[in-house]
Amino acid sequence: MISLNGSSLLSNTGISTSFSQSRRNVPSSPSIVMVAQSNNNPNRKEKKIGAVSSNGSTTSAAANEIKEIDSKSTIASGGVQDFYGEDQATEDQLVTPWTTSVASGYSLLRDPHHNKGLAFSEKERDAHYLRGLLPPTVVSQDIQVKKMMHNMRQYKVPLQRYMAMMDLQNMNERLFYKVLINNVEELLPVVYTPTVGEACQKYGSIFRRPQGLYISLKEKGKILEVLKNWPEKNIQVIVVTDGERILGLGDLGCQGMGIPVGKLALYTALGGIRPSASLPVTIDVGTNNEALLKDDFYIGLRQKRATGQEYSELLDEFMSAVKQVYGEKVLIQFEDFANHNAFELLAKYRKTHLVFNDDIQGTASVVLAGIVSALKLVGGTLAEHTFLFLGAGEAGTGIAELIALEMSKQTKAPIEETRKKIWLVDSKGLIVKSRKESLQHFKEPWAHDHEPIRNLLDAVKSIKPTVLIGSSGVGQTFTKEVVEAMSSFNEKPVILALSNPTSQSECTAEQAYSWSNGRAIFASGSPFDPVEFNDRVFVSGQANNAYIFPGFGLGLIMSGAIRVHDDMLLAASEALAAEVSQENYDNGLIYPPFSDIRKISAQIAAKVAAKAYELGLATRLPQPLNLVQYAESCMYSPDYRSYR
Repeated sequence: MISLNGSSLLSNTGISTSFSQSRRNVPSSPSIVMVAQSNNNPNRKEKKIGAVSSNGSTTSAAANEIKEIDSKSTIASGGVQDFYGEDQATEDQLVTPWTTSVASGYSLLRDPHHNKGLAFSEKERDAHYLRGLLPPTVVSQDIQVKKMMHNMRQYKVPLQRYMAMMDLQNMNERLFYKVLINNVEELLPVVYTPTVGEACQKYGSIFRRPQGLYISLKEKGKILEVLKNWPEKNIQVIVVTDGERILGLGDLGCQGMGIPVGKLALYTALGGIRPSASLPVTIDVGTNNEALLKDDFYIGLRQKRATGQEYSELLDEFMSAVKQVYGEKVLIQFEDFANHNAFELLAKYRKTHLVFNDDIQGTASVVLAGIVSALKLVGGTLAEHTFLFLGAGEAGTGIAELIALEMSKQTKAPIEETRKKIWLVDSKGLIVKSRKESLQHFKEPWAHDHEPIRNLLDAVKSIKPTVLIGSSGVGQTFTKEVVEAMSSFNEKPVILALSNPTSQSECTAEQAYSWSNGRAIFASGSPFDPVEFNDRVFVSGQANNAYIFPGFGLGLIMSGAIRVHDDMLLAASEALAAEVSQENYDNGLIYPPFSDIRKISAQIAAKVAAKAYELGLATRLPQPLNLVQYAESCMYSPDYRSYR
């Protein structure tokens, strides 16, 4: 007999909580143990209730008899004895939340890890006491997927689709992933960008059931205990945010949890990481968003964001506790931290932990892959092109550094030289040497010799870049004049508007194609519909990090890597670029379709793992002979399992 605790209590539906037999070693049996806890009611005498078998008889003589209790306190409406004190309980009476635990019957239907809904077979319905709890029809998982997509398409508002998918994840985990994998191109914008941005903004009002761990300043000094509250013990990947820079939407505090939840859903759907091996975490140190602090529905700490030593100590405790609980090889992915913290955390922990920042490294890898692909359309080597960035934050500088690294690798030139082919514009204008004393440290390598320039248009006209990259988080900054200027000295200008969500994109696909007279090679961070221009249909690519991080993470996990090396990022970029077919190029695409994403992820995982073995950073020995096949064999399948 157990008392409800942790995630069990949160998932309780009022009848019981369900644990899998494999996790709790509970035999598949109708027998249950009922325990009642006395409370402070002076009219109530102690109750003794024994184990009850399937035929209704008690299993011990001592438990055979339930002592008489005052009739007034045991008779509820309809004459039902109130053994558990539910009708008399008040908020000031302390009651232990006792429950039953058995992976059968009604509780099985409420367990998202094992529920199959109408797909339970006739044999399973008999074996697991489901008769009468389900309609008589048995349907296949494929029919369930078809039904879910039919229902999903009835919603006209993207946020409604998002909520429907989250409800499905909390109700039937395998069906959720089956639906997502089979319809990835349609549902990716629903479970992640751009819809997840709106979901985070409204997270407090749509909050239903908690997902992941919330670690706030209240838990300082107790984070090790908090991690142990999580029911799964074999965690392989953690996505963590502090909510300070959610997409291009700013400080959303605790409501940034939608990002780790969404990222890990993609880790499973696209990269095959088991759901039970992933853990979403939000570090809540407050928020500087006044609107949220005044919002009745806000779910986080109602205080200004902690900084300095208090912030550092909390993160130190978290990183130490994670390593202590889950070991050296757990992957910790930093997500949507503000620039000043993102760079510092990555630099601080990359030598002691297996850490990865998707905004800095993942974005860089996917953009580099797109640029390598674009060269097949525009010609020339990487070193023969000039790059201009609008935005010099973690995404912009991360992309710039990886381009410089790849250029250095190809030409054997020092990275200090290859950086000179890359120019950055921030909110104060072109980054040049005369500004060096006032620059943040991560911008300093990009301060080149040039006269100061205040705006992007003048920078484009002066630098004459062949590739224009937007990572500013500010919408509509690639104006008509900017695109026309790019088109005036480039036959095929490469224009990448990467900021998310859609409202923050530097320009739309339609604007890029029409303003360049159909000559632009365009990709964006958020998806855009096909564009018809001059009797042609242009389908733009999406430089989505989801191409990279699921396969990248799988490669680290399957090789048992203990650190992330920049060469692994280059390997991931090369693997992704290699997946673009001639047919894709003929359609102007510089990224492959997401419909093949699991195969792409396996290729990326194999290249990343191979690099880990080459660098001596892998611990799973010996190295598999065929890493692609091994990656595919490691992938989680959402198909239903048959139950004994």
